[in-house]
Amino acid sequence: MEEPVLYAVENQTAIITLNRPERRNSINQALLTKLYDCIEMVSHADDIRVAIITGNGKSFCSGIDLDAVLTENLFDPRGDGTDLPDVFSACEKPIIGAVNGHAITGGFEIALNCDFLIASENASFADTHANVRIHPGWGMTQLLQQAVGRRRARQMSFTCRFISAQTALQWGLVNEVVAPGKLLERSKEIAKQICAVDKEMLGVVKKLIDYQDTTTLEDSFSHERKGFKIFVETHLKK
Repeated sequence: MEEPVLYAVENQTAIITLNRPERRNSINQALLTKLYDCIEMVSHADDIRVAIITGNGKSFCSGIDLDAVLTENLFDPRGDGTDLPDVFSACEKPIIGAVNGHAITGGFEIALNCDFLIASENASFADTHANVRIHPGWGMTQLLQQAVGRRRARQMSFTCRFISAQTALQWGLVNEVVAPGKLLERSKEIAKQICAVDKEMLGVVKKLIDYQDTTTLEDSFSHERKGFKIFVETHLKK
């Protein structure tokens, strides 16, 4: 039986591939368990600097497998109290979402929990929580408006309509749109650029950017300035 998530390492980059193409990479307990394990492997491996999450086949992830909703534990799949946003937020290394094909509802939330997204021309995005009558739980209502603005997020979530890769680019949801055959290549190229920067300061910058998710802009600005003063005192005044 095929693994529901594949894991490979190339040039300090972990490539995590959702691998249920026959089900459009829909989410079941086995997929979530392996995905969480893979992200934690990235977190703990000293030789890995960045991760890429993508999907095998024509979809990135079509969302929760409706056959698994009532029969499997999708919100505590490992039985350790850890949920999807917890796993992503605990990873201090950048995670690039390489979106091929559909990213729908729960699959869209996986993408939104990545640090940024590169999309193929055939990518599309939809929040269908209101259609499938499933309560959002992995950050959709917060992360989507953070990415595209509140009014566009409302439109997407209220209508449950798909937006194309080009619309996602115009709205700021994705960073770049590339030809389908170039998606992984371009994502690896960006990962290589990330690997080339100072490891310690990259971690500092990522933490500072993420810090604002938990507080106000004013506090985040003050937090950054305090860190800078400590940096000057410890590094530049020797």
